[in-house]
Amino acid sequence: MDKYRIVLADDHAMIRQGIKKIVEESDRFEVVGEVGNGLDLLELLKKGCCPDMILLDISMPRLRGLEAIGEARKICPEVKVVILTMHKGMEYVHHAIAAGTDGYLLKEDTDQELLAAIDQIRTGTVYISSFLSADLTQEVIRACRRNRKLPDETVTARERQVLKLVAEGKTSREIAELLFISVRTVEHHRANFMKKLGLRSTADVIKFALEKGYVA
Repeated sequence: MDKYRIVLADDHAMIRQGIKKIVEESDRFEVVGEVGNGLDLLELLKKGCCPDMILLDISMPRLRGLEAIGEARKICPEVKVVILTMHKGMEYVHHAIAAGTDGYLLKEDTDQELLAAIDQIRTGTVYISSFLSADLTQEVIRACRRNRKLPDETVTARERQVLKLVAEGKTSREIAELLFISVRTVEHHRANFMKKLGLRSTADVIKFALEKGYVA
């Protein structure tokens, strides 16, 4: 019987190593790839590595986990995507479900819960950490899925990528090189998201990014 193939996406190597050790203690699962940020995850998938499941954090460099969910499914439509994070706020949970996640786990959850969650999600069930599930009924989950709204739904996926990189301190030229677009296009996206979100300065962008989980 083939093993269930999993890719890990987290910018902390030690955390990835710990998760990999837990996952591979089961002879049913295999970690077939590891990346440290959202854009590298998409590059890995584009190279033909379409796993059965992706375990990823919300707060990653270059591309957030929330945006990575939709982009990953464009490349691998059948992949299960599970958030594994430190963020306990219900706003994060609601937005993750709206973005299409199949599960939301906390890094403080037990090894046994992680393995049980993977098994349940394989069957098509949305799994929410036991620390949070009491506040999240199936009705709320269905409502989040129907709405399909991110916290900044008027901003396009590309504009969110630029927003995150600006908040991380990247220059327009550095962003252009990372995203393989022109500096002029970067400036266009920056002007658009700042207008949509009512942001007037780089300090406003950083504050917004911190509040919404674009950067840790």
